[in-house]
Amino acid sequence: MPQPDAEIPEVARIAADLIRFDTSNFGGGDAKGEREAAEYVGAYLESLGLEPEYYEPIPRRTNVMARVPGRDASKPALVVHGHLDVVPAMAGDWSVDPFAGLIQDGMLWGRGAVDMKNMNAMILTSIAEILRAGEQPERDLILVFFADEENGGVEGSALVVQNRPEWFAGATEAISEVGGYSIPVGDRRAYLLQVGEKALLWIRLVAKGRAGHGSRFHPDNAVTKLAEAVAAIGRTPWPIHLTATTRDFLDRMSALSGLPVDDPDALAATAGPAEAFLRSTLRTTTNPTVLQAGYKHNVIPERAEALIDVRVIPGMEDEVLDQLRTLVGEDIELEMVVQDIGMETPFAGDLVDAMVAALERHDPGVPVIPYLLGAGTDNKALAFLGITGYGFAPLRLPADLDFTGMFHGVDERVPIDALVFGQRVLTDLLRTY
Repeated sequence: MPQPDAEIPEVARIAADLIRFDTSNFGGGDAKGEREAAEYVGAYLESLGLEPEYYEPIPRRTNVMARVPGRDASKPALVVHGHLDVVPAMAGDWSVDPFAGLIQDGMLWGRGAVDMKNMNAMILTSIAEILRAGEQPERDLILVFFADEENGGVEGSALVVQNRPEWFAGATEAISEVGGYSIPVGDRRAYLLQVGEKALLWIRLVAKGRAGHGSRFHPDNAVTKLAEAVAAIGRTPWPIHLTATTRDFLDRMSALSGLPVDDPDALAATAGPAEAFLRSTLRTTTNPTVLQAGYKHNVIPERAEALIDVRVIPGMEDEVLDQLRTLVGEDIELEMVVQDIGMETPFAGDLVDAMVAALERHDPGVPVIPYLLGAGTDNKALAFLGITGYGFAPLRLPADLDFTGMFHGVDERVPIDALVFGQRVLTDLLRTY
């Protein structure tokens, strides 16, 4: 049942407010609500005595930034960033209104509860706790909330980095989403710290043929050609390809589970609901996502298109593209829609140590394991400024909650006590690092 407002922690209330802004991003410049969400964030920052700046490179694609002075100006600044857009939600598929920000049964429900309005709320309320106490963070913090992350950041972080590099003056590191959360490993718990991201290739397949009547003998059918190409890509089993990060991940999972290190998929399976998410970090993935063709049941179209979401182990981009061209054949045009870099950073250094220590203070004895994110974040854009990015949105989650499966999924939700835990850990980190 819904929770009374008086019992709702501030971090959950802010996250619910953000969910109520429908910031659906359909891609290709078709998005809404980002300006309104950015103005809400800006007003919250102003209430803390900060001076937010806005940058809108394209009308209504709004980014907002505020700098928080730290106690030690000699230390490099830390970027703490999130994105305000979400992928669309088909309301009929959900058991609740995806944009109502409903809090019930100890959970916050809605599009963005997992990706990533939860983290946005943790950032805002962590800063609020520090500043309201009359304190400062250890070093300058650069708080940034981007538009268009769900379309590869091409109308968001990429343009901010290009046109507002001064926002990031003095920064060398960044933290954002898709790391810091807990997973089960057998009957134990561990936290994943994201230290890398696969490369992003969003491609379009185009098949052409002869238009004609749906009743005729018609071997030159664009839909058939496309279907064969899509099936070839979708059914291709990409082999496991380990990097320094994924080898370290497997070694630590093996030590924790007692299973041999030479069966990566079996080790991933010990993580329960997170299995599929972790298996994707070990190999390239090529998933068909959109098919477009035709306009009437009895008309054979002359053109058919498909969109394929390709996530590549860093350094293998050219090899994978060559394989894809071979798979689809000469009759299919392969167009690049969005291409972005892969990244990998050692699981070492002062910031890594500080994140691990913050989790240890709030959940003693639980190991932290580095991993390579199968998806991508706005850290890719910041990398062009020489800023090293990590995923650290700390959440202590129930073992049976399919948290990773709710990224872009149906009935997205996060436990309230996980948000409270995360805000506490993040506040600790920002106070001390």
